[in-house]
Order: sequence, then structure tokens, then C-alpha cells
Amino acid sequence: MLTPDQTERYLRHIVLKEMGAQGQQALLAARVVIVGAGGLGGPVLSYLAAAGVGRIAIVDDDAVELSNLQRQIHFQTEDVGAGKVERAAASARAINPTIEIEPVAARLDDANASDIIAGADLVIDGVDSFEARYALNRACMGARVPLLSGAIGRFDGVIGLFAPYEGDLPCYGCFMPGAPPREEVLNCAEEGVLGPVAGVVGTMMALEAVKRLAGIGPSLVGHLLLYEGLSNTARRVRLRRDPQCPHCAHVGRAHSTGSG
Repeated sequence: MLTPDQTERYLRHIVLKEMGAQGQQALLAARVVIVGAGGLGGPVLSYLAAAGVGRIAIVDDDAVELSNLQRQIHFQTEDVGAGKVERAAASARAINPTIEIEPVAARLDDANASDIIAGADLVIDGVDSFEARYALNRACMGARVPLLSGAIGRFDGVIGLFAPYEGDLPCYGCFMPGAPPREEVLNCAEEGVLGPVAGVVGTMMALEAVKRLAGIGPSLVGHLLLYEGLSNTARRVRLRRDPQCPHCAHVGRAHSTGSG
């Protein structure tokens, strides 16, 4: 049962017939782990905090740099040099002090991924490291927790929601079987990124997260959402499971496709 304060705070959600009080209660009961407090993780964290997701962990071991501020607008100039998760957590608490925000100042890898995501209803990947993404993919499959992954570069972005155990569905490894050679991998520092692209793609990720947690709308599971910033267009494409994928060959699968 929502309290009077909760009803007032989340009223614009509750009056949506697709969401209602039941959907809002699902958000309040949820635990989400966001890995990466940068250009994607920032808007995701802000919107999920505002939406009333009850418990949010934000994971990152970096400090704020001056070059981050062009797109990571949850940070201020005075935050330069401070730990990202502490400043991101403070920003989220200012948005909504009624929920639990847990800053985790750590670099996620295979050694700690399972512990970090334990008890999560959804894991969100906003990192720029293939090693961390594969570690998250393995940990999420092992825990049977959906993984919402996003990436940006230059003017474009891509979002995928992976839950291979829900049917004959792909994992992150089906989409990206192996990391490109190191000399071919570019990051935002090397290839650049237009600032608002991070906000658009991060906000799209937050929308997919709220939909998943509240159980509303068509699911992105089994699909990719491709955003092209220069034309300001997005398209949704089906991603099929690779039957030879070494990442998810061992995963027990439900009979239903669950692809929405």
C-alpha cells in the first residue's frame, strides 16, 4: 500500500492506466545495479531514482574528470577529482531521499560480479570495457537476472536487453561474440561523442528499465534498439540467439520465447 507521500510523489505514474499503483509498488520493491556512473549511468540513475526504484547500487571506481562534464551532466565542476559513485549517489539522493542509494567504489570483474549483482532484479551496463561486459553477462546468466546493456560512440548508440534463460533468446555474447582486437577498440576519449547522445541513449535505457520492472509495454528482450544521432532516429531490430555461442550454451531455457 502506497503512503500518502508516495502517492503524491509518484502521482503522474499512478494515473497511467498501464502503470497504476501496482506498477509503482513494483518499482519501489525493486533492486537495480547500475555498473558505470558516466554518460549512460548518470541519466539512468537520475531517472530511476526519480521513478522510485527502491534500492539502487551504482558501481564505478573512477574519479570525475573535467572532460566528463561535456556529457555527464549529473556532475558539477566542483566534483572534478572526486569519486564518481559518491557524487552520483549524492545527486540521486537529492532527487529522491526516500529510496536507498548504495555507492560501490569498485571495478567490476569476474571476481566480484556475482557478489555485486546478488539480489538484483535488473542489472544495467553502462561501461566501456568489454571485460566488464562479459563478466556481467556471465554473472547475470548465472543468477538469472536480466542485463540491460548500452553503448555510445560519436553520434550513435545501441541498447540491448538480454535474458537468455527466458526462452530461445540471445545473450550479450550472441551479439558480441568476442572483444575486438585492442588496437581496434576506441572509447569516447579517442573517437569522441556528442554530449546529448549520452543523455538520449541513457534516458532510453531508463525507460526500458522502468518498463521491465513495472511489467508494462513490449519487451526489448531479444532485440536491439539502434539510435542514430545525426538523423535523430531509432530503429528496433531482432537479435537471434547464436546456437554455437559459447557464452550461453549451458543456460537452461524456458519454453516461452518471452520476446514480446
